[in-house]
Amino acid sequence: MKFYLILYLNTFIFSHSLSSQTISDKQKSELAEIVKQEFLHSWNAYKTYAWEHDELKPLSQSFRDWYSESLLITPVDALDAFYLMGLNEEADSIKEFIINNLSFDKDFFVKNFEITIRILGGLLSSYQISNDKRLLKLAEDLGNRLLPVFNSQTGMPYMFINLKSGEVKGEISNPAEIGTLLIEFGALSKLTGNPVYYDKAKKAITELFNRRSPIGLVGTTVNVETGEWIDSTSHISGRIDSYYEYLLKSALLFDDKDCKKMWDKSIEVVNRYLAHNTETGLWYCQTNMLTGERISTNFGALDAFFPAVLALSIDLTKAEQLQESCYKMWTTFGIEPEEIDYTTMEATSPVYHLRPEVIESAYYLYFFTKDERYVEMGKTFLESLIKYCKVDAGYTALENVVTKEKRDEMESFFLAETLKYLYLLFAPANTLDFSKVIFNTEAHPIKKIW
Repeated sequence: MKFYLILYLNTFIFSHSLSSQTISDKQKSELAEIVKQEFLHSWNAYKTYAWEHDELKPLSQSFRDWYSESLLITPVDALDAFYLMGLNEEADSIKEFIINNLSFDKDFFVKNFEITIRILGGLLSSYQISNDKRLLKLAEDLGNRLLPVFNSQTGMPYMFINLKSGEVKGEISNPAEIGTLLIEFGALSKLTGNPVYYDKAKKAITELFNRRSPIGLVGTTVNVETGEWIDSTSHISGRIDSYYEYLLKSALLFDDKDCKKMWDKSIEVVNRYLAHNTETGLWYCQTNMLTGERISTNFGALDAFFPAVLALSIDLTKAEQLQESCYKMWTTFGIEPEEIDYTTMEATSPVYHLRPEVIESAYYLYFFTKDERYVEMGKTFLESLIKYCKVDAGYTALENVVTKEKRDEMESFFLAETLKYLYLLFAPANTLDFSKVIFNTEAHPIKKIW
């Protein structure tokens, strides 16, 4: 079956261009099935070579644990994707394994941001899908262990916490790690009836917003103990990116009027100072947060989340323009580099980490516009992944998108985000009611049930 699906993809993609006629529901269904098979190819490689560990290393057919003991990051991160793809029997088996084997009583430091978006978010989403209260109990235990990160003078969280002792460290943080917590902690409050999680995360993002510059921008790094900025460079790239995402999404998920006001003020200055129309398209640059003066003209794979956020805010004009730029970044190299200088279209960081953001934005734009161009983009993304990243043991990152040299890593977000968004882009609309969920930044859908 798999051979015929791949053969179909090869003939289907190469016989259709971005100017082709509308793709039929049958063709989209076939593409969704291909993604599902590639998902299973990657998962089975994980099970074969990295079971009970955090991540697969596809080239060496081995594994990587983030810390001294595994936190089952790939199984937890991937679980809701199994349910969304209709792989319920495998999903139930994975769920039981997680419940019986995952413990957070670990005497080591973890990164609060990553554990929140991948594990806490994954547990909450899978709980809502399966209605298995044991997953909520695990999420509540984790949430309680993470709460001490907010015990700074400002209420903005430290970067690291010891899951057993509650000891914290890492006072130099960034807007993304401070402001990308409210969806998960807020949902935990709503689902348990305990407001402490919402209140702590809401205070953190508010304190950060209140420290923006006189012209309304935030910088790259800040001291959570003093509230003083360390790096005054402003942008929408990594270390700031999902702070903006969560202002908007928290407003929508929780009907939080404060977050809505913070989003409205933030997007106005982001578009004023960071948006940059050039001969190569619309991009977002780096500026000085105090003056708005442009510093550099870099744009990266992480930045490609922004068309999705613009679309969610119903700024479809900018969303579509920026997505065209992101697509150009992908097609220029056959697959997207980690970062380019958009004035020259040269790669300043040629790595590809199997990132999902440009696919995420195509999915959002297809939902809002129903324009088949975004499905065509999805086909291009899928073809590139199969051509350049598929190996015997799953999929692997690229060290260099120019030479296509491979890199021995398959992070959990490849299953949790990259293939999930590709599947949802091709799958029937009733696979997931987009209007009734908000995706966290790790693509875990949280239902608006409160």
